[in-house]
Order: sequence, then C-alpha cells, then structure tokens
Amino acid sequence: MKNSVLGSNCCMLISFSLFFFSFLMFMLGSNFIILCSSIYISWEIINLNSLSVEMSLLLDWMSLYFLGLVSLISGLVINYSGSYMAGEKSLFRFICLVFLFVMSMFFLIVSPNLISILLGWDGLGLVSYALVIYYQNVKSYNAGMVTALSNRIGDVMILISIGWMMNFGSWSFLYYLEWCMSGDYILVWVSFLIIVAGMTSSAQIPFSSWLPLAMAAPTPVSALVHSSTLVTAGVYLMIRFSYIFNSSIFSSFLFIVGSLTMFMAGLGANFEWDLKKIIALSTLSQLGLMMSTLGMGFVDLCFFHLLIHALFKAMLFMCAGYIIHVVKDNQDLRYMGGLGSHLPLLMVVFNIANMSLSGLPFLAGFYSKDLILEMCSMSMMNLVGYFLFYFSTGLTIMYSIRLFMMMIGGTVNLSGYHVVGDLDFLMMKNIVILGAFVLVGGNFMSWMLFSLPYCVELNFLYKVMSLIVIGLGGLMGYNLWSFSEMIFVNFYLNFKSYILFYFLGSMWFLPFISGYVVNNLVLCMGYYSIKLLDMGWSESIGGQGLFNVFVVSISSLFEKFQLNAYSLFLVVFIYMWILMIFYLI
Repeated sequence: MKNSVLGSNCCMLISFSLFFFSFLMFMLGSNFIILCSSIYISWEIINLNSLSVEMSLLLDWMSLYFLGLVSLISGLVINYSGSYMAGEKSLFRFICLVFLFVMSMFFLIVSPNLISILLGWDGLGLVSYALVIYYQNVKSYNAGMVTALSNRIGDVMILISIGWMMNFGSWSFLYYLEWCMSGDYILVWVSFLIIVAGMTSSAQIPFSSWLPLAMAAPTPVSALVHSSTLVTAGVYLMIRFSYIFNSSIFSSFLFIVGSLTMFMAGLGANFEWDLKKIIALSTLSQLGLMMSTLGMGFVDLCFFHLLIHALFKAMLFMCAGYIIHVVKDNQDLRYMGGLGSHLPLLMVVFNIANMSLSGLPFLAGFYSKDLILEMCSMSMMNLVGYFLFYFSTGLTIMYSIRLFMMMIGGTVNLSGYHVVGDLDFLMMKNIVILGAFVLVGGNFMSWMLFSLPYCVELNFLYKVMSLIVIGLGGLMGYNLWSFSEMIFVNFYLNFKSYILFYFLGSMWFLPFISGYVVNNLVLCMGYYSIKLLDMGWSESIGGQGLFNVFVVSISSLFEKFQLNAYSLFLVVFIYMWILMIFYLI
C-alpha cells in the first residue's frame, strides 16, 4: 500500500513537471525557428595525449520541438499509468523505469556527438528490456531477449561508426558538411552503418520481428515505445545524419526497405486478431512511410509526420489499454463486440485517433500523410514504388475500418463488461486531452514547422488520388469485417490458401527466421563448422586455456598465502588503476 501511494504521488509530480517542460520547449523551439538560431554546448571529459572525448548538446528548433512532444506524451502516459497500474505492488519501480526511459530519449535527442548518442541509445535498449520483461513470464522473457538482441545490432553499427569517424578528428556530425559535399568514401560507409542502426531501432525489414513481440510490456510502455521513444529514435537519428547519405545510393536502398516494410505491415495487420499487435503493425507501417520519405529526400516532411504520428499513436495505445481493462484483460478482437453501447465516449475518441491514422481530412494525420503522398506524385519514382505507397495507404485504411467495426459492431461476445458508471476518470481525462491535440495538432504544427507552404502542382486525378485510396480502403475494410467469417473458413479449408494466409499474417515468416532458425540452425551450423576446423585447439590457447593457466594454477600457488582467484583479480585491478592514475597525472 505504501509503495502504491508513493508511486501515485510520483506519477503526479513527474507528469506535471513534464507538462511544464513541454510548454517551455515548444516556446523556445518557436523562437529558434523564427530567429534561425541554435545553441551548441561542448565540454571535454577525457583528454589523453592523442585523444580527447567531448560531450556536447545541440539545441535547435528540431531538437526542441521533439523534446516538447516527447515531454507532452510522456507526461500524459505517466499520469495515465497512475490509474492503469494502480493495483501493482511495484508501481514506484515501474514509474522510475519509465522516467529513465524518457531521460535516455532526451539525452539522445540533444546529442550531436556519436559518443553521447551511444549512451542514450544504450539507455533506451537496457531500460526497454527491463520494461518488456516487467510481467516476468516466459513470453515476456523471450520477447525481451529478441528486443534486446535486435537493438544490439544497432549498437555495434554505432560503435563501428565511432571507430571510422576517428579519421576526421571528431565524432560530432556538425563538422562534416564539407566532406559530405565532396562525397568522402569513408563517410558514405559511415552513413550505411547509421542506416543499419536506424533500421534495427525502427524495426525495418529484416529486423521487424521484435516490434510485435515487445507488446508483452504493459500498455503505457507500448504507448511510449511506439509513439515517441524507442522506435522513433532510429528515424530521428537518420534525420540528423540525412545529409550524409542523401546524395548516395543508400538513399535508394532506404526507400526500398521502407516501402517493403510499409507494405508487409499493412498486409499483416489485416490478418491479425490481437488488438495491441494490430496497433503495433500500424506503427511499423508508419515507420516504413517515414523511412521511404527520408529515402526520397523529404527530411522536413519525415520529421513532420514523426511528430504527428506520435500524437495519435500514443492515443491509440491509451484507448487500447482502457479497452483491455474493460474486457477483463483480453486482447482478442473476437471478444470485443458491442463496445459502442458500453463505452460510447471512448469509442468516439478511439475513432478520432483511428481516422487520424487513416489520414481522414482534416485530422492531424491528414496534414502529413496527404502532403507526403502528393510530394510522392511529384517526385521521380518508378511505378512499383508509386504503387507500394498508395496501396499501403489503402491497407492502412482497410485494417483501421476493420478494427473499429469489430469493436463497435455485432453483439457482446464476453460477459462481465464494466458498466458505464465504472468509467475511470483519470485514464479518460488523459485520453481526451491527447484527443484535443490530435484534432488540432496537425494544422498547428504545419504552421509552426513550415514558414512557407509546400507548392504542390498536380492535375485533378493525382490530386484526388489520396481521397480515392481512402474511399476504396474503407470499403474493403468494411467488406472484410462483414464477410470475415466466410473468408477465413475458406482459407482454412484450402491448404494452399492457408499457407498464403499464414505467410501474410506472420510478417513474411520474419519472427520464425529471427527466433527458431537463428537459434537452432545458424548457431548450430556455426558451432559444428568451428569444431570441424579447429579440432579443439582454440579451447587450449583461448579463453578456457588462459583461465586454467592464469587462474587455476596461480590460485593454487597462492593458496598457501590464503589468496584465492577473486582476491588476485582484485589486487591486479587496484594496481592497474593506481598505475593509470600516476600516468594521467
């Protein structure tokens, strides 16, 4: 009880502090974008003879706006968590973990230096692992391990980039404009490493399997991860480094990967029954849209959609958490019929976020998605990329209509819904506040970010193409909901159709490849091939052999002096630090 009260008080204190900080950041960002100014702060933390490591902060309009948005969403989610996690004994520990998660994202946003970026990146990865395994069951442990290992690939790419950027004398990306103009060979490959790191964090193909698995975390964590923290960290990092790879072939590679991810996630969401996984796949689809937009060179549009997407995606997850409470902790859509008569206000707010995701005029998502699609029609791209863009947009509307109709249509499929009088005021208050931002945020942010509007000149057919896609996608989603039972029965009766259904609904077998194949095939093959090649000699002179020589033998030698191996390690460790301090002095 004491922990619960302490956690509730921490929720209120942290949320109000983040609200004030958000207002301050938006005000500073507006002034910075008007004055075209920025603040760069740097200080030295290590100075050796031939190497100095600096920590630096960059405050410009982009970092300030993103800080303000992350603060706003984090404050609402933490305040929402005070009611959502009210029955938890370890609520204080949960709030502390979420706060560390947000602070790691803050550190990543204001860091122009790869060293400090790595610290924020690792903070996000470690705390996300602790949050994914929060419920402490086998499913959570597996999901946390896949999440952590997938994001470690990004850590390795950033570490290699740090090593390569030592050729230029600094790890800050602000100093490389001249080298970017000259097309430096090393910087081109550094940009490829940054792209791979961003793909792992933003779950692009082939690293997409961890994103739905991370749904094992509590719903407030999902609202943070999928809106403004972990998955957007990769997009934000690539926006910062975009001028390095914009003129290289890797921008085309990024466009292809983003388009395929958007297409794959849209297909998978139409075959999914889990409420949180559908919203997670919609996040994956929107991340693919951001990546492909960045690959086309529209950096400002990518950042604009990043901000807008954070608003309605956090709102979708908060609504989903409330619905899961109502239906007795069930996430299956087939048990969620008739919610419109039980929770009319929640369904109205959920529909606002859903339609904003679909790009319905004139909600927040319309201002970014419609502009991206129109700029896509104006750009020089091939027919396949153009088809993937518009078809994936239609798939987004399709699963959004199917999701909403399955919850409000039909009859109650599960007994024991809470009555309307049990409406949780604290959770509903935060959802409605975020809904107000979703209603007016798109227009407001378009005024703040763009001093002049984009000039789009298209003929009538291309101009109404997005509206046609919205209409056709909505019609197909309604038909999929109406005839879903008959369609899925026919799929299961036909073996070939079942294989196709399983292929489309399982993200093109990526979770299978990431889990079972890697663990049981690749690692086993690597183990047996190494054993065939070395015949055991690496164990004799490798780590195990050195351990036997330097630990077992020396520990037996010092046994008469009452020193074991751990004491020996401690003595050597202390002597090494003493020598290093004398050397530095």
